[in-house]
Amino acid sequence: MANGIGKKLWLIPDCELPQPGEGVAKGHESVIVVNDSEKEATIKVKLYFVDKDFDGEITWKVGAGRVRCFRTNKIDDMDGYEVPFETQYAMKLESDVEIVVQYGRLDNTQ
Repeated sequence: MANGIGKKLWLIPDCELPQPGEGVAKGHESVIVVNDSEKEATIKVKLYFVDKDFDGEITWKVGAGRVRCFRTNKIDDMDGYEVPFETQYAMKLESDVEIVVQYGRLDNTQ
């Protein structure tokens, strides 16, 4: 687990937080980050919208040799920033160590 695997810069172009919807499993987005390095990862998150500037400041921390799931519908995970529902946006992650990122979305409104 010397330097870790992955990249320091990630861009997720197809984000859109769905409404919670009906049923047991609620609609959501998640960003899963794996930090395979020996140092805690500090990740700066920037959002890009079609028609407005991002006015928030989001920082994520993932411990050395750890995995963490961040949910965009949880304000605590987004450092107090409320991601709007059903709005197209993109997300950039800049980490100080190499990380691996996976994006997922559950949309049960159809």
